[in-house]
Amino acid sequence: MAESLHVAEVIRCADFAAIKHKDQRRKDPEKTPYINHPIGVAHILTHEGGITDLQVIQAALLHDTVEDTETTYEELVDVFGKEVADLVMEVTDDKNLSKQERKQFQIEHAPHTSHKAKLVKLADKLYNLRDLSRTTPENWTAERVQEYFVWSSKCVAGLRGTNMKLEDALDAVFKQKGVKV
Repeated sequence: MAESLHVAEVIRCADFAAIKHKDQRRKDPEKTPYINHPIGVAHILTHEGGITDLQVIQAALLHDTVEDTETTYEELVDVFGKEVADLVMEVTDDKNLSKQERKQFQIEHAPHTSHKAKLVKLADKLYNLRDLSRTTPENWTAERVQEYFVWSSKCVAGLRGTNMKLEDALDAVFKQKGVKV
C-alpha cells in the first residue's frame, strides 16, 4: 500500500512539474522539452544512485520550478508539504544575484546543504554534464562548455561523500573532458 502511495506522489510531482515547465525548452539545437531535465535527474537518482527516498525524488522533479517558473515556495508547501518545499529551496538559485555570484554561491554553499539536497545537486550536475557532452547549447563555444565542466567540478567537490555511485559517474564524465577532480 505504501509503495502505491509513493508512486502516486511521484506521478503527482511529475505532472505538476510538466505543467509548470510546459512552454520551456532546453537550449540544445533540438529544443528538447525542459521537463526531460527534472525527469532525467529523478531517473539518475533512482536508477544510478539507488535512491528511494520519496522527498528526494519529489525534490528532483520539482527542483527548477521556483527558479525557472512562476511557482512560489508557498505553493510548494501547500501542494507537497514543507519538507519537500524546503528541499527544493535548498537547491534553488537566488535570481537576485548576478550569474557570477550565483555560480560562486553554489560552490561555497554546496558543503553546507542537507544530505538530501546534495543528492539532488549531484544528479542535477551529472545530468547537465552528460547533456553538454551529448550536444552543445546554441551560442556556446567549446571554451564555455569547458568552463562549465571546471565550475561543476568545484561544486561537486563540496558534495563529495554523499553518494559514491553518483560521484564515480561524475568523475568518469570529468575524466572524459580532462577536468581534474
